[in-house]
Amino acid sequence: MFKLCGLQFLLVIHAAMCQNLANLHVSGPLKDMNFSIPEGGGVRFIYQFTSEPPAVSFRVTGEKDGIIDIVPKTGILYLNGSLDWETKAVHRLQVESLDETGNTVKGPYAVTIYVEDINDNPPEFDQIKYTGVVRQNYRPGKPFMSVHATDRDDPTTLHAQLTYSILHHFPNPYAEMLFQINNVTGEISLSRTGSYYLDPQKQDTFTLVVAVKDMAGTTMNAFTSSADVIITVKESLWKAPPTIYIQENSTRVHPVNISQVHSNEPNVIYDIFVKENLPKFPFSIDRNGIIYVTQPLDREEKDTYNFFAITKDKEGELVDKPLQISVIVKDINDNPPVCQQALTVIEVQENEGGGSHIGTVFATDRDEEDTLNSRLQFKIESQVPAVPASNLFFIQQDTGILQLTSRSLNKRIASSYSLKVLVTDTVFQTTCDVQVHVIDINDQIPIFEKSDYHSVTVAESLPIGTVILEIQATDGDEPGTGSSYIIYQVKEGDPNNTFIIETDPETNRGFLKINKTLDFEAAPVHNLVINATNPEPLVSGVQYNSSSLTLFKVFVTNVDEPPVFHKTVYKGEVSEDIPVNSLVMTVEAHDPEGDTVRYSLQGDIRKWLRIDSTTGQIYTASTLDREQHETYTVDVVASELNNPAKKSKTTLTLHLKDVNDNPPRLAMDYTPFFCHPISGREKTLIKATDDDKQWYFSAFTFSLVDDTSARNNWEISKVNATHAYLSPKHANFEEKVYNVPVLINDNGNPPLERKVNLEVNICRCSSEKSCFIEVQRQHSWPSPGQAIGILIAVLLIIGLIVGGGFLHMNYKQKNEKKSHHNEVMDKSELNRLA
Repeated sequence: MFKLCGLQFLLVIHAAMCQNLANLHVSGPLKDMNFSIPEGGGVRFIYQFTSEPPAVSFRVTGEKDGIIDIVPKTGILYLNGSLDWETKAVHRLQVESLDETGNTVKGPYAVTIYVEDINDNPPEFDQIKYTGVVRQNYRPGKPFMSVHATDRDDPTTLHAQLTYSILHHFPNPYAEMLFQINNVTGEISLSRTGSYYLDPQKQDTFTLVVAVKDMAGTTMNAFTSSADVIITVKESLWKAPPTIYIQENSTRVHPVNISQVHSNEPNVIYDIFVKENLPKFPFSIDRNGIIYVTQPLDREEKDTYNFFAITKDKEGELVDKPLQISVIVKDINDNPPVCQQALTVIEVQENEGGGSHIGTVFATDRDEEDTLNSRLQFKIESQVPAVPASNLFFIQQDTGILQLTSRSLNKRIASSYSLKVLVTDTVFQTTCDVQVHVIDINDQIPIFEKSDYHSVTVAESLPIGTVILEIQATDGDEPGTGSSYIIYQVKEGDPNNTFIIETDPETNRGFLKINKTLDFEAAPVHNLVINATNPEPLVSGVQYNSSSLTLFKVFVTNVDEPPVFHKTVYKGEVSEDIPVNSLVMTVEAHDPEGDTVRYSLQGDIRKWLRIDSTTGQIYTASTLDREQHETYTVDVVASELNNPAKKSKTTLTLHLKDVNDNPPRLAMDYTPFFCHPISGREKTLIKATDDDKQWYFSAFTFSLVDDTSARNNWEISKVNATHAYLSPKHANFEEKVYNVPVLINDNGNPPLERKVNLEVNICRCSSEKSCFIEVQRQHSWPSPGQAIGILIAVLLIIGLIVGGGFLHMNYKQKNEKKSHHNEVMDKSELNRLA
């Protein structure tokens, strides 16, 4: 068999020798050479070395490995099999030429063959099946296991660059995967969804089918392998402990261990985060997650604490979600009762009945509310004086409400009592002082010193607040009490409350004052009946009588007053095109004394109005114009016919409604231009405006005058309600100024139209696209077009400078943001809690 194969190979070599050498494509003299040849491929020619006499043959030595050889006679270097990069990546050979006797003519020369790798090996996982464990609420993105695969191809090429992915996810109860894999490292971690939703009570085992591709996964021809990953979910160790209860004022040696938390990850750093701003925080946590209280607590100072236990890695990033720790401080009875007032003062009328509630003794206890520690009980220890009996008062044990035991208080026997009230809780007691004042009952009525104060005459112009009478009544009850304080009122003769009476609390003297403006025409005489009463009710059987009444008469004298308008302001609205002599409004005033009133206008700067001096009717005196005054204001004066000095003034405000009385016009302060020669695609923007209100010019219509030349040369197209484009219709324009007749219509009712001759300059333009005008003399000014061009160029340069600065600042800010990104991410969870 070997002989047969050797014979076939010799036939191949012979055929190659017989071929035209040009078919080898490459040949040349003997020298050092390097070749790069892809692996595989079978029998192939590599190169043909040419010889010069006396050389008649070639010989190859070195790392031929039974694959590489040379045809001695022809110098053809060839492969008689397939190269394999995985077996040998480089073959180093020596080639020399020989003469007829076998002696070396040239050489040996170094010939190096580099084997090029092809993607002929699929990636392989180092395990058939992987298992891993992850805890509930494990940090998303933190690897908890990994898979690993290798590829025998050249690692410096894409052939061995591997990419990992999750091919299947069993089960997958949510729209997003619960697990994720690093496509480069093969590390498996939880996604955010997984960190949030994983619950071993619902599903404790998941199977992932992980795929690995070579060629970096960039081509459909990449090799793919897969492996199963079995993941077991266990309960999270990171759980908030139940509410912690700590008794206040503990005598134990601190710090005291009160709880412990456990992270899902090893080697974390435990810390405490506090939202509240406390002068001193009495808790700490050690490196094992043990939480301590560092000092005795005082419930009355603070009864609850809420803070967060957190974990960080060595880089300072949060590992677990913050856990809220709640501490409740348990109360002990360490506070005595406290009287709410140093002295509780109570007033009791001497006729108060037995069992009446006369007041309450208030006390507080800083211990926990609604517990026995803060339950207070009251008891009367002593009563001074003990007359007419020693038990005149009773206090309810649990409420502190004081009551009379019988109807036995008498101001003449004792005007006040001092009580000592004992207040106790289960441990402490306190004494509160109470003063009970016995006040006189209201059994005396006020009595006026005069039953009639006769009369007074006053002018109707007297100012409000003027005192016109002082009155006096006396009361026999105890001074300085509600029983003796006197309130004066006008009982009859003042239905409009024109008068008011104020009382001096020290003397009980009354002062009758004017409360509203007097009016002779409405009431020339006031017959007043004044009464005197007490704020405290009279005791049963006692009533007010005529002794508590007095009379007083007020005569009002007339004062000449100016006319009074029926309205303080007159407002009206008319159209600006109202005809001259049209009635606008009627004003009306009356004179309190009945004098005849005459009317006039002041401040009619436009002379638009006139007024009938007798009737108060106001007419238009000339054409109105809203565009000059949309709101026109004048003063209307009313004066007495027989005494013009007596006059009043009011304001007339006239709002003018707009009519379409202004045709539209161009709103342009520059001359449009086109650069010569015209290309036919240019256009310039024209704008119109109108002095009327917006609803009359909210839409303008632009058109060309019905002129053959204008319509052959120009066209107008609408842009919006106020703008249009003017465009040349052809390119055959000369360099000169053209007058383009344009019609502008508004949308008023009726519509108005204006014809304008729009000057359009066809000019030779500069590089800045503005009209170019030759300088005729040294000190000539630039044309408007040139000025616009210069201005545009300057603005462009400024814009480039500002834009460059902005981009630089933006780039700097992005770098700063990037440099602080990790720090911001670390603090984001804590900031959310705060």
